[in-house]
Amino acid sequence: MLGISCLASYWLINHILPEGYLVHREDKLLGGMWTVISTIFVYRQTHQQSMTAAYSRALATAFSVVLSLVYLLIFPYHIWGMAALIGIASFALTAAGRSDDVATAAITIAVVLVVAAIRPQNAWEQPILRLVDTAVGIAIGIAASWISLSIGLIPTLPVPEKSASSVDKRV
Repeated sequence: MLGISCLASYWLINHILPEGYLVHREDKLLGGMWTVISTIFVYRQTHQQSMTAAYSRALATAFSVVLSLVYLLIFPYHIWGMAALIGIASFALTAAGRSDDVATAAITIAVVLVVAAIRPQNAWEQPILRLVDTAVGIAIGIAASWISLSIGLIPTLPVPEKSASSVDKRV
């Protein structure tokens, strides 16, 4: 199921974005890779784990996209800028009690800013494109998880059995 969902992610992102003036071929290829990564990140052993991973991925990506977009609207790519954004994201997410999301946010910032350095014209588009890629990957990962759950490929969370001590003795 993971392989099929990754194929679907890559194919979809490379066919929904118009190639040419708005989206360059390289952006579509990167988008396909980024969508596949998001799908892999979200598809987990249980549907509940997939939903938790989807929330985490969405939160970390949205936060890093906002930071990157603001930066790229003001400044061009610079290694110090990338380091500063990763530091800001790390501090803010840790302070907010989301330290598990630091790596995802840092990776997103690094990808967005390095791609902006490779293609500096309209660099501000990169955060938006990566947000779209991530959203598509998350949606496909959740759909694959739901389908897998529906056909019995992944389990639901186990329901704890009631022990004799927890049964109401008045019955």
